[in-house]
Amino acid sequence: MKLHRKLGFWSVFCIASGAMISSGLFVLPGLIYREAGPAVVLAYALAGLLVIPAMLSQAELCTAMPKSGGTYFFIERTMGALPGTFAGLANWFSIALKSAFALVGIGAFAYLVWPGLSVWQVKSIAIGSCLIFTALNILSVKGTGWTQILLVVILLGCLGVFIVLGVPAIFEPSGSANGAFAGFMDKGFMHILGTVGMVFVSFGGLTKVASVAGEVRNPGRNIPVGMFAAAFVVTLVYIVAIVVTVGVLEANTLSGSLTPLSLAAGQFMGRPGVILLSLAAMLAFITTANGGILAASRNPMAMSRDGLLPEVMQRVSKRFGTPHVSILLTSVFMITVIAILDVADLVKAASTMMLVLFFMVNVAVIIMRASKIQNYRPLYRAPLYPWLQLAGMAVYLFLIIDMVAEMGWIPLVVLGGFMLIGASWYIIYVRVRITRVSALVQWVRNVVAKEIRHGDLDKELMDIAFERDDITRDRFDRIIADCPILDIPEPCSSSEIFQRSAKLLAPRLGMDQQHLFELLDVRETESSTVIQPGFAIPHVIVKGSNLFDILLLRCKGGVSFPGHEVPVHAAFVSIGSEDQRNFHLRALMAISHVVGAPEFFKRWITAPGAEHLRDIVLLSGRPRDRQANTAESN
Repeated sequence: MKLHRKLGFWSVFCIASGAMISSGLFVLPGLIYREAGPAVVLAYALAGLLVIPAMLSQAELCTAMPKSGGTYFFIERTMGALPGTFAGLANWFSIALKSAFALVGIGAFAYLVWPGLSVWQVKSIAIGSCLIFTALNILSVKGTGWTQILLVVILLGCLGVFIVLGVPAIFEPSGSANGAFAGFMDKGFMHILGTVGMVFVSFGGLTKVASVAGEVRNPGRNIPVGMFAAAFVVTLVYIVAIVVTVGVLEANTLSGSLTPLSLAAGQFMGRPGVILLSLAAMLAFITTANGGILAASRNPMAMSRDGLLPEVMQRVSKRFGTPHVSILLTSVFMITVIAILDVADLVKAASTMMLVLFFMVNVAVIIMRASKIQNYRPLYRAPLYPWLQLAGMAVYLFLIIDMVAEMGWIPLVVLGGFMLIGASWYIIYVRVRITRVSALVQWVRNVVAKEIRHGDLDKELMDIAFERDDITRDRFDRIIADCPILDIPEPCSSSEIFQRSAKLLAPRLGMDQQHLFELLDVRETESSTVIQPGFAIPHVIVKGSNLFDILLLRCKGGVSFPGHEVPVHAAFVSIGSEDQRNFHLRALMAISHVVGAPEFFKRWITAPGAEHLRDIVLLSGRPRDRQANTAESN
């Protein structure tokens, strides 16, 4: 059973925003201030810039392959099942752990509102919240999306109050702003840069949208626009909120604090401010946890559909249309972690894995473009290729090294353990079940063979494009999908083309080959079928009923048609019986739309092979005929 596309722009925006506004804003500023001083503002601004390569690369891949599983799906299709197995498990682990940490954060901030809570009461609040969000995710994807929208609107409203009232407080004579930003760069740029890695992971939630891309309406627009809007709004909120926090708090109060915004709000709003920002923090953790369960649960489901995990993981509830088994697995894992493990240490390791995945996403874009797979057609293309991706890879590698140096052996052990688990699972379970050829392998084969083949990935990408663009195949599509193709490199005459066309079409129509050739040749003599320089539509009416077929032609050397100086390089040869005249007219309209598309002739001439010519026609943006596709008559 397929997942339904129920998430729109606001759901995308709020999933991304809710995933970013979490501990990175409500917990980390005090810790970063201890290391960077007032330049904590610069650290957050730099982190917002450094996420751009991953965001733009994710946006490109999402608009080309909007499938549930997101990062896993991209990496598996570009690099193969082994890296895909690691990516799927690592992405699930990373998002689920961060969501578990957010749930613990709900309980921790509840302590500020209700002092005296014990550790187990805090954990009980976290586990209870997890159960509520699990039920919500199982009952409705659309409901989860609308809940996320409501929570993020309230959260941004609370932060808006904090910023509007806080900015004037910075400049009050009695405030601590006097000298608050003095010695801004005293710690040194390199030391400040070392804190960016801690901040950067806060922006990682931006790419959670990729995991639910298969459930987004109009993904070509809603995913990139939603991600970009979320990045802009959240980065702006981060920077201004931290400026307020640094400006109103004494340095010794802010340094090392785990509740910096709540303390800052107390400076100019009193106890109500502390409660408001504590509730905002809990809302932030709620949105992170809710969106995290939604995103994380799509990884096991997508891996199961691809044969990398047992089939039970891909089950979708017939009643609610949600992957209930995968959601329950994710929830059980999160509850276990909350109850018995040290979530904070594991989240540090998960952050390292997130950076590894960001690195791999940039590699995936380079592979997909370099492989020259014609059906890789993202509706958004990341700019500055490949320099943007190479810069991103260098940055993320630096941050990985920096985080490992900062956190010690835990990230390395967890990362190495996951690689070992992924490799073992691949050898034991995946290898014997998967025969897909990745874009990387297809690229290498094409280079070695000096030709570009049409592989299974081409077909899958075409099917994804049809689903993405909500295209229902009509009769013309089905005819093109099965029609013969002539791909001729050398120059030839129109009579030679008609001979070859008749040889291929006559057996399919139950006709005599010579007779069909004569009909085509005579038709061309009576009236030329060249309708524009370089393009022709040879067509004839034949005896019989319910007969219609098309042949696609490319001649790189050019076909010479009588009376035309410009040789023909593209032609659609159509044969139909009298009772198909109406459909023939609609087919001609479809062909005119195909040929009228921007850069049609460039794509036609440069297409790697015959099957790629078929894909050009099938993936054209022409209007589809939604009438009955059965045999037609006058």
